[in-house]
Order: sequence, then structure tokens, then C-alpha cells
Amino acid sequence: MEPPAQQPLDDSPAPGFDGVTAALLDGEGRISWWSRAAGRLLGWSADEVVGTLGRELVAQEDAAAGGAGTAGAATVRGPAAGADLERGAAEPAAGRVRRVRLRHRDGHAVTADVRLLAADEGPGTLVVAVVPGPGTGRGPDQSLARELLAQDRIPAVQLDMEMRTVRANPAFEALRPEGAGDDWLTSLPSMEGEGLARDAFRRVAEEGTALVAAEYGVGPPGSETGLALTCLRVEGPLGEPRGVVVTAREISRRQRARRRLVQAYERAFALGSSLDVVRTARDLAEVLVPALGELASVDFPDDVLQGRDPPLGYPGHAASAPRRVAAKAAEGEWPAHLVQVGEPVPVVPERPENAVTQVGEVLSAGPERARRVLGHDPALIARMLPEGMRDSLGCPLYHGGRFFGYVQVFRVRNPAPFEDADAAFLQELCQRTAETLDNAFRYTREHRTALVLQRSLLPPAATESSAAETAGSYLPAGGSASVGGDWFDAFPLSSLRLALVVGDVVGHGLRATATMARARTAVQTLADLDLPPEELLTCLDDLMQRMKEEAEQPDSVGASCLFAVYDPVSRECSMASAGHPPPAVVLPDGSVSYPELVPGPVLGVGDNPFEVTTVRLPPGSVLALYTDGLLGHDREAGMERLRDDLGRLCPPTTGPGTAMPPRPLDRISADLVRRHPDTDHPDDDVTVLLARTRAVPESDIASWEYPADPAAVQAAREDAGAQLSAWGLVEESFTTELIVSELVTNAIRYAGGPVGLRLIRDHVLVCEVSDPSNTQPRLRRARSTDEGGRGLFLVAQLAHRWGSRYGDRGKTIWTEQELAPGGTTRALS
Repeated sequence: MEPPAQQPLDDSPAPGFDGVTAALLDGEGRISWWSRAAGRLLGWSADEVVGTLGRELVAQEDAAAGGAGTAGAATVRGPAAGADLERGAAEPAAGRVRRVRLRHRDGHAVTADVRLLAADEGPGTLVVAVVPGPGTGRGPDQSLARELLAQDRIPAVQLDMEMRTVRANPAFEALRPEGAGDDWLTSLPSMEGEGLARDAFRRVAEEGTALVAAEYGVGPPGSETGLALTCLRVEGPLGEPRGVVVTAREISRRQRARRRLVQAYERAFALGSSLDVVRTARDLAEVLVPALGELASVDFPDDVLQGRDPPLGYPGHAASAPRRVAAKAAEGEWPAHLVQVGEPVPVVPERPENAVTQVGEVLSAGPERARRVLGHDPALIARMLPEGMRDSLGCPLYHGGRFFGYVQVFRVRNPAPFEDADAAFLQELCQRTAETLDNAFRYTREHRTALVLQRSLLPPAATESSAAETAGSYLPAGGSASVGGDWFDAFPLSSLRLALVVGDVVGHGLRATATMARARTAVQTLADLDLPPEELLTCLDDLMQRMKEEAEQPDSVGASCLFAVYDPVSRECSMASAGHPPPAVVLPDGSVSYPELVPGPVLGVGDNPFEVTTVRLPPGSVLALYTDGLLGHDREAGMERLRDDLGRLCPPTTGPGTAMPPRPLDRISADLVRRHPDTDHPDDDVTVLLARTRAVPESDIASWEYPADPAAVQAAREDAGAQLSAWGLVEESFTTELIVSELVTNAIRYAGGPVGLRLIRDHVLVCEVSDPSNTQPRLRRARSTDEGGRGLFLVAQLAHRWGSRYGDRGKTIWTEQELAPGGTTRALS
């Protein structure tokens, strides 16, 4: 059924209607659902309007079209509203509220606030309408605003969206200053320096977030009287903002002072979060200003600044040699004529007026008493007292009978003297600060002890050997973290080989440092047995398990470790990892890569094997070992950053037109540490060990292989003698031939063949004899009746060092003979 033709309408209210109604339009703007409330509002039944265009229910433009607009809802004439209904079926107008006149079935117009909303499911638009007026349901904000404005005890005012006064109750009008205009409230300045009240009210109206008990001044600048304002947004029936309602409460100087004191107590709980004594002094000054006064300073004696324990008792002003470490002004800079931060504090004479500070009491001094304390010395007064001072409080920092410093607070603009509550608060704050400083000193002592022990256990930063040159860098953890258990090591092995180690013990502090010392000593001891990397880590894992059994907190014992052995003869590097990241390899052409290392579990887990990875490194390659402190929290990102840094810090040293002198390793390692994201206060130790590989030339290596025939002993002596003559080592021939004879004889007699012999010339002469037996040779003193057993003893007497190691097949017995200066003609390459 079509609605009747449109005709002149009157604006009568909907009889018997009180509430919100709704209808649904399809994608073409036709009514697809009609609520019962809509039927009561306009008199049309669902059967009569379903299928008709929604715009046909909007009254045509006439002299009274749209009625008066309201705050937050635009007045719309009939055709425009109809077009909105038709267009809104496809694209709802973002929830905007419009006031329109709708056609009632009886012929009159019904004015309603209409909002178009997208349907929850499928295409379409939900039309929500509310009839304004006395019978309309009100939201909680409207009801609250009405109730506040109706009573006369709480000052309240309602403002529209333009911050103009809509109405105010008598209690609010009583607050109006004499001669003030209508905008006096919105022009009040914030007592916290956050702008005018008008700006805060507008934010509440736009965002809807309430403003609670914000303090605004009503007196002259610097006064302590004001209003505590609470502001709430007022919304229309469909949630559109209509303005704000503001309530006010007068606050006095005393109330505001108490409020600041409460806030200062809350901020004081943050004191002690830093173990830095200077940072603690600055935090203390921040709490005192403006809570107590406009100026505050903190002075520390020289012992505190130098990290020494203050002596028991008060040493006196001159003996303590105080220096200003923190100063805070409520407005502007610290006065230039006063003692500045970093300057020594002038000596104040010991007088009866300031004797209370020697026993930890608060000194309250007005201008006259402060001058007496300073002996009426004009120069001292100018340096110690601010101009226009009205009152001051001073309190020493004492804890455990030790003097840690002195704190002063001044009032310059505030004429009110300090009260007992202010003095009690300052004394409590100083006691808490002194305790914090004592804790910082305890930490500093332990940190210094652990750091000294840690550094004493680390090897020299740079080493030189025939296998490689090395350089290491160590940066201890800073901030609130104690020294960890990171370590690196580089030490020689038999046959000119070099061991490279880097490890990271679980935890921080002296316990971690002690664990690191035991682990490093064990690595050196096991390496001296010439164990391969995987066997060494297995033995180290057993040691760590025993340490866990002995520890009071087993979970705090553990470590990761990377052990690598580089052989300058074969130019191979064998490595194994116990939960440690792989090393980075920089080849002479400048390329950077990470070996495909299979990491085993961290030390202390047990029952898991470790795998060995072997890479061949050309001379001039750089091997970078590190701990995870260098990588940061994101290991993958840290490894990519390390790859990029090494690529920039290690330019190519080979290639046509690109060859450059290699950069010193100590500078590279220092740059890597310096590029750490948090170099000033890393939360973990940062350790780097770099090794630039070298190689023994082929001309300084000679090797032979002999059958298990006693006649091979003579051949071995002759081969060794001829090689030494070719090298110009004639003086070493007799000793070397005797060593070769004894070792080859023992190998043939007890192990069988084949027997290998290798001579290596460097700063020492290395002699190696290999056989297929795994029997461990033992040094013993033969009895006078024994026919044999003197060969190995003789070898030990002739050689500077000797030993044996196991390989994949059999063992190798090696000796080293020192060469006289100039005995070797090869320079380190």
C-alpha cells in the first residue's frame, strides 16, 4: 500500500510515544523491515510501508521544514533528508545524526533525530530515530548533567561545543570573580603548566575522556589558590556530543601543599631504581622540586664520588670535600651565582646553629638564621643562598653511621614557612636515599671485585704465534647487571697449532666469575692433553655436571663454549660448539660467512655428543669468535649486523686492484664492541676474540714414511740429517738425529708400521713420529740392570718439550727443540 499523497503538515508530537525506533532499508533504499516502535511513532503498519522508498516518509520542504537545529545534529530540509535516506542505503553517512521531519499517517509531521548505521549482516542500512522533547529517553550523561545543575551545593556549569555557557547553578555563579566575563572559567591557567582550561574542556568534548580534579589557578601568578575542575562530556540521545558539564571545588594553599606532598611520597618510591650515585642524586632533586620548594641541591663528599666507603661518623665539611652533583630549579635555569653542578662546595664554618646536621637532624633556617650559619660572610652567602630566599631546609644523608652527602631545599616565591610535615618528609627521603647509596656501594664493591678477578683471568689482549695473531676485547655488563662469566683464550698447542676458546657462563657476579675461572683452567688442562675438540667438550661437560651437583643452586651453573684448533701446516681449523653461536670467517677477498657448525647442548646437560666441523682457511683469513652479548637480544639480527660490520672493518687484502694492508686486529675488535647498540650500559658482557691466520710454507715442511723394518731407523736418521743441512741447521743435526732414531725405533718395535716422520722448521724445530698404535707412551727411569727403557727418557732430556696426541689412526709423538736466534731464516708470514 502506497502512502497517501503529500500535503501541508503540522508539527504535532507523536501521541503516546516515548523512546527510540528503528527501521531497515535494503540496498535500493526501500524499507525491508519496520519495527513496532516505528509503527507507533508514524502510524503506518509494517504491511503498509515494507517495499516503499524510505524517502517517501520524509516531509517535503515548507516554511517550517526541519525545525530548529540542535548541538551536534544538523538541521536538514525534507528533500535533502530523503536523499540521505536513499544514498545511505548504499553508504551510511558514518553514523552522522540529522534532524528531519517525518510524515505521520494522520497527516502531521514528526520531528526526529535520525542516525544511519550499516547493517550487521548483508547490504542495507539501519535507520535509528529518536524524538526530542520532554518525553524522550535521556542518556546517563544528560541525566547527570541535569542533576548537577539542579542542586546548589556543588558549583556546576554546562558549556556547549563552542565552550559557551548554556546554564550554570547559583553555586557556580558565586565563584565568579568580581568583574569577570562569561569566559572567566575557560581562561583559567593550569597550575601544572598544561595550558588553559578551555583547551582541556575541548579535548573532553571531542574525545570523551573525563578530566578529573585538574587544578587551575584563580589568583595572581604564583598564588596557591585555585579550583579543582572535573569535566564530563554531555551526549545526545544517539550518542552525539552536545558539550560538557564542569564541576568545581575550591582548593587552598594548604590543601595544595598537602597534595604535592602526597604526590612526592608516591614519586619517592622510585628512588633506588638506579645503582648510579649521580643518577640517584638527580632523582632526589626531581622529587623535591616543586613538591617542597622551588630550588633543591644535592652535594656528595669526595669519598662517594670516588667510589670509596665513607668513614664512620661525620668527618667535617673540610675533610669530606663535598662537590655539587645535582641541582634543580622549578622554573628556568639554576641561578648562576650559586654553586653549580660539578663545582666544589665552599667550606661552611662549624657553628652551633648547624650542629644538628652532624647527628642526622633536619636544619630549618629562615633568611636570618641561614646568614648566621654562614657566619655573615658576604661571599659565602652569595654562593650558598638564593636571592629572595624565604625559608630553607637542610638534611644530611646518613646510613650505618656513614655520611653520604647533604641536601638543601629553598623556598623563594612561596612565602609560607616549612612545616613539621615538610621536615619529616625530607628526613625520611634522605634516609631512604642514603640506604640506596649504601646499596649502590655494596654493588660497586662486588662489581669491582668481580671485574678485577675477571680481567686477571683473561689472557693478554693481543698475542703473536706462528699460527695466527690474535686480539681480544672485553666489555663488562653495566647498569644494574653485575659482571658475567664471559671469557676468551688463545694458547699454543703442539706442532705450532693454536687453540681458540670463547665461553659464556650462566649468571652474573662473583659466582659466575669463579665458575668461569674453573672452566677456563679445565680447558687449558684438557687442551694440554691434545684432546680433539669434541672430546675436550665432553670432558668439560662432565666437570660442569659435577659443579652443578656441588652447587646450592644447580640451575645457576652452566655455560656455553666454542673450542677451535687451527693448524698452520694443514691450514685447517677444527671446531666444536657446546650451545655457542658459530664463529664468523672473513676470507682475504673480504667475503664473510658462518661455518655450518652443529651446536651441541650447553655444558652441564650431559648425555649428548658434540660434533666437529673442519674448514680450510687461506693465510690472512680472520676468524671472529664472540659471546651472545655482542649480538643482543635478537641473535639472528645480531649475526647479520656482525656480518655487515666485519665486511666493512675487514676490507679485501687480495685481488687485482683491491689489495689493501690488513687493519690491526685490536682496532677491529674495539670497533666491533663500540658498534654495540648499548655500549654505555650493556645488560650482558660483550666479548670478542679475533685471529688472523698464518701458514707454514711448504719449504719448511719435510715428511717421510717408513715400513716396520729395523733398517728404516738408519734411513730416517739420514733423511733428517740431510734436511737439516739443507735448512742450515747443522748444529741441531746430532740432537735431532738421536731423537729421530729413538722415536722411530720405539715405533717399529712396539707399534709396527707404517711409521711417519715429519720435520717442521719455525722458531722451534718440530719433530713428529706417527705410528698406528694407540698405546700411550710413558716416561720412566730404567734400572741399571734393564736392557732398554731409556729411549723416551733420553728424548725428554734432549727436547725442550715433548708429548703425544691421538689421531683418527694411531698416535703421534712430537718434540720441540729451541733454535738459537737466527737459526731460522723464515719470517712470520
